Amino acid sequence: MDNRMTVAVIGCGRIANGAHLPVLQSFDNVRIKYVCDLIPEKAEKAKEAFPKAERAITDHKIALSDPEVGAVFVLTPNYSHYEVTMDALRAGKHVFCEKPVTVNYALSAEMAAEADRLGRILNIGVCNRFHRSVEMLKELNEQGRFGKLYHVYCSFRSFRSIPGLGGAFTTKAQSGGGVLIDWGIHFLDLILYILGDPVIQTATCDSYREMAKDMRSYKYTGMWAEDTADTEHGTNDVDDLITGHIRTDKSSISFNGAWAQNIDKNEMFIDFLGDKAGARLTYGGKFEIYDGQTLQTIRPEYDIPDMYALEDEAFIESVKTGVKNRSNIDRVLNSMLLLDTLYRSAVEKREIVL
Repeated sequence: MDNRMTVAVIGCGRIANGAHLPVLQSFDNVRIKYVCDLIPEKAEKAKEAFPKAERAITDHKIALSDPEVGAVFVLTPNYSHYEVTMDALRAGKHVFCEKPVTVNYALSAEMAAEADRLGRILNIGVCNRFHRSVEMLKELNEQGRFGKLYHVYCSFRSFRSIPGLGGAFTTKAQSGGGVLIDWGIHFLDLILYILGDPVIQTATCDSYREMAKDMRSYKYTGMWAEDTADTEHGTNDVDDLITGHIRTDKSSISFNGAWAQNIDKNEMFIDFLGDKAGARLTYGGKFEIYDGQTLQTIRPEYDIPDMYALEDEAFIESVKTGVKNRSNIDRVLNSMLLLDTLYRSAVEKREIVL
């Protein structure tokens, strides 16, 4: 008797090939029956690269109509998360959907309500909640290591790094936004997680689109997802720099983020400021603690397991047990509400009170 969970992977782009498919390939308790992509070559290439994948298809509804499939991984572009996930839930499947949930809060809330109505697990790809550094900082905060954690500052800034300029990344109708929804969601979500799901009280934000107003003259040294770019005929109507301030019932949060700035530095870090101690987390890496009593800098030594493996393993376990975990959509909706509020503040040029 085959006790493996049968899954389908919908979307065979970078996050599928670089993160989830290698993990699912390594799990003995998972059967990958389908890999699906609208572009046939991408589906076939994924099937070739990951021998556990049994069939390459272009229509996700083939997988959804298969009673053997118990769960699906929705790894498609942002704009299609809602449609594919809702299709999957209504077909009786459990769903892992990559971040962001959708292009806005309203659609995200609909997805959450549908998952609850149908009694299905819906997890979101907020992978940093499974990063060992983030887990440790959350534990330290809960233990009172920082004393009163009164402010958090984060920076997600880079030098002329607009991804796929002119393509889906910079087309708001497809992405939902620019650097805030692409990079900012990771930073802000892990902050809210470490703080213990605080209540958002107010948010204010300014956004800018200055660096590639003329896409054809935009200069860069490297471009993520350059194969999706279209600087001749495409669209760029999203933020490339964002700045703002958030008040919660636990800590205030301020941030500066830029896909593209005319400062040749990558500044990817988060500062946690407490009255007993503080910490700086290098995004994706380790953290240092600065003790206010001993004036020492403490650099903990620890291993960092694969966070994608941990989040996929947690999803599979959640499906089996029916117990919602830290990346269930119910826990992530607050992050989407925050993004919507920040974008609304930028448009209306005022502080929004929630």
